[in-house]
Amino acid sequence: MLVAAAVCPCPPLLVPEVAAGAAPELDALRAACLDAIGALAAARPDRLVVLGPAGESCRGEHPQGAVGSFRGFGVDLEVRLGAAKTAADRELPPSLSVGAWLLSRTDWADAPVEALGVAESLPRERAPETGREIAASAPRVALLVMGDGSACRTVKAPGYFDERAEAFDAAVAHALGTADLAALAALDEEPAAALQASGRACWQVLAGAAEGAGLSGRLLREEAPYGVGYFVAAWS
Repeated sequence: MLVAAAVCPCPPLLVPEVAAGAAPELDALRAACLDAIGALAAARPDRLVVLGPAGESCRGEHPQGAVGSFRGFGVDLEVRLGAAKTAADRELPPSLSVGAWLLSRTDWADAPVEALGVAESLPRERAPETGREIAASAPRVALLVMGDGSACRTVKAPGYFDERAEAFDAAVAHALGTADLAALAALDEEPAAALQASGRACWQVLAGAAEGAGLSGRLLREEAPYGVGYFVAAWS
């Protein structure tokens, strides 16, 4: 059963070495992510699973010890998922690499953890079932859910400006902050894809995992500093 969840955005810029001189701009967002993850420990889960959007080559399960790299972002930095003594063969996608980096900054560094790369195109009818399977996998399950909102909030955003983006992000922020499972499950794939919202499928996996768990939500942070919607929430 799902006993806790933390929702965080996944821009590589969260990692100070990647952001370089711009790192202070995301200090508050970074701190909120660490607060959300720290709250997971209070639930004393038996299993922690990190979810994050992934491309075709990185989808599926990633065991403890999987390694991610930020070399593609100009930084010679590797992270490892958990504290396994040996590295796993598959490389983490960027979203899960950011999740592994955040975990390395908390008490979860030495705890058992695994990850799941989720296709951004995962149909909303199938995503909740994936969540239900994860929730049923152990008596006490916690999730760290990585994913961004729309990337179309301004003309300088990665997806340019789309007038639908602000309303989409506001709806997502409210759903995550109130643990509104129905609202998350109802997010439509087509608008989410058009707005480049990478977190849609992962949030719907979370909604499925939380069915019957009776969790309440808190929105810890919401911002769009680069025209991309970022949300941090804690469910317990």
